[in-house]
Amino acid sequence: MEAYSYGERALAIHPIIKPFHTFLEVLRLKVEQQFDFLGIRESDLEKIEDVARYCMDLVVETVRKAIPVLEAMSARYPLVLVSNFYGNIQAVLEDLGIRKYFKDIVESALVGVRKPNPEIYGLGVTRIGLLASECVVIGDSFKKDIIPGKSVGCKTIWINVEGFGDDLLNAEQGGADLQISNFAQVPEGIEQLNH
Repeated sequence: MEAYSYGERALAIHPIIKPFHTFLEVLRLKVEQQFDFLGIRESDLEKIEDVARYCMDLVVETVRKAIPVLEAMSARYPLVLVSNFYGNIQAVLEDLGIRKYFKDIVESALVGVRKPNPEIYGLGVTRIGLLASECVVIGDSFKKDIIPGKSVGCKTIWINVEGFGDDLLNAEQGGADLQISNFAQVPEGIEQLNH
C-alpha cells in the first residue's frame, strides 16, 4: 500500500505524465515509481511491463463490462466525469473507447483542485448545467466521492466495493442516498433516487 501511495504522489507531484499518455503508459510509469520505492531497479523492465500489462488487462475487462451501463446512462442523462488524474484523462478515455459517453470532464490536474475537496464537484455541477439537487454523484470512495458530493448538495450513490475498510468506517459519518455493490446497478439506482 505504501508503494502504491508513493507512486500516486510521484505522478501527481512531478510532471512525469504527458497529455498524450495512454493508460498503459501511465501504468508503466506508476509501476516504475512503485518499484523505485521498493528498491527494485528500473533495469528490470520486463517485470515493470508484466505488472503494467496485468493491470491493463483488468482495466480493459472492467471497461468492457461498464460500456453497456455508460451507453444506457449517456443516452438518458448528461454525464460529467470528475477525476483525480494527471492531465491526460482525455487520451486515456479515447484510448479506452469511452470518451464519447461524457458531456464534459473535470480533471484535477487541469482545474487545480483534487478530491475530496468539494469544490471539484461544484465544478462538475456547473459543467453539467443543472442544480446540484438534480445531480447524482456516483463513486466507490465514501471519503473522496460521497462526502464531498453530498456537501455540495448532490444526491449520492456509493458503490460499496468489498475490501475498502477505511470507507466502511467513514460511512458511519452519514450514509449515501443509496448504496450498491456493482456499477451495473447504477441505472436502477438513479431511477430509485428519482422516484
